[in-house]
Amino acid sequence: MRFCDFQRKEVINVTDCKCLGNVRDLEFDEKNGCILAIIVPGPAKFFGCVGREFEIFIPWCKIVRIGPDIILVDIDEKECKHKVQ
Repeated sequence: MRFCDFQRKEVINVTDCKCLGNVRDLEFDEKNGCILAIIVPGPAKFFGCVGREFEIFIPWCKIVRIGPDIILVDIDEKECKHKVQ
């Protein structure tokens, strides 16, 4: 699977059935090249016109299933939010 295929998939949290968005980036371990997390952007600030306040870092181990159109994850969204710098 290519990264561009990953970006087209919607990320759904099975805990609350909420759509979190699409994958924007991946976090890798530099030493062994393994994927550590997928990164989904948070909602846009100020009516969608300005940047984002946070991103959601979803650890690879929290991915339940990768389907043809969606990625199912099991996370506590509050614990996975990271402030954008």
